[in-house]
Amino acid sequence: MALNNFLDVLVFSFSITMPIFLILVLGVILYRIRIINDNFIDVASKLVFNVTLPALLFISISKTNLTSNTDLSLVLYALGAVTFTYIALELVLSIWFPDKAERAVLVQGAFRSNMGIIGLAYCINAYGNDVFAVASVYLGGVTILFNILSVIGLSRALGTNPNATSILKGIAKNPLIIAILAAFAASMTGLSLPSTLYKAGDYFAQMTLPLALLCAGASLNFSSLKNGMKGAIVASIGKLLFIPFALTFGGYLLGYRGMELGVLFLMSSAPTASASYIMVRAMKGNSALAANIIVITTIASLLSTSIGVTLLRSFDLI
Repeated sequence: MALNNFLDVLVFSFSITMPIFLILVLGVILYRIRIINDNFIDVASKLVFNVTLPALLFISISKTNLTSNTDLSLVLYALGAVTFTYIALELVLSIWFPDKAERAVLVQGAFRSNMGIIGLAYCINAYGNDVFAVASVYLGGVTILFNILSVIGLSRALGTNPNATSILKGIAKNPLIIAILAAFAASMTGLSLPSTLYKAGDYFAQMTLPLALLCAGASLNFSSLKNGMKGAIVASIGKLLFIPFALTFGGYLLGYRGMELGVLFLMSSAPTASASYIMVRAMKGNSALAANIIVITTIASLLSTSIGVTLLRSFDLI
């Protein structure tokens, strides 16, 4: 019986990560045989970020019965925990990496998760569409914090002054945040859109994760794995071990169980966000180092997440 239970847990854990792994691999293959190219990736990524993912989040949240009494404790805990881990990473990595510019790239690579694509896909594979009520609130709140901490950390280390106005403008224009806030407003006021619009939005929403994962796989640049491997490995360990353990253990101590604890673990165990590379490159930082972290964590997170889910499921915590 114990063996059967363990096998059931193992099957459950791989049912979360294997579909994502297969689509990522398909993206790599399609790019290598030139069925998709860089232009496709660029256009499709913009479509996902600006249209289909916001549509997915808006429809899912607006259909959820949210009220002023909705429990926001999970996202509040996540905001505090992410801030704490960011500060801890800054302090610990300063011992091994005295260069501020390099350390800023490593810290961002370690704390910033690809929640909107891979983290959300993990959650849906684990819990189905019911997870949106929890995951979307988490995604909205933590995404804002990620942007603020990343801009402040990189700007301070790379010699430019953080501009509060530009940070606020970036947050205000973020399509994901706009969609989430609009959905919360619609849900809490009881506003209901015509069924035709919901159906049209569903078509957009259904293409989001497959298209985003294909682009993520095609974007993996294995040739970038050359320089700065020590730093990239340290940041990847922080991303895949320290961050998920810290957030999940803290959530456990606060009494979170089931779906809520699962969202904490799955969102935090997602690989480094591709936006970190874009931001580092735009600010003239070590973009090759940022790319190394993304490649390593994207591949390794499939294994580390499976192991984590297996352990948590074995103890009936998620």
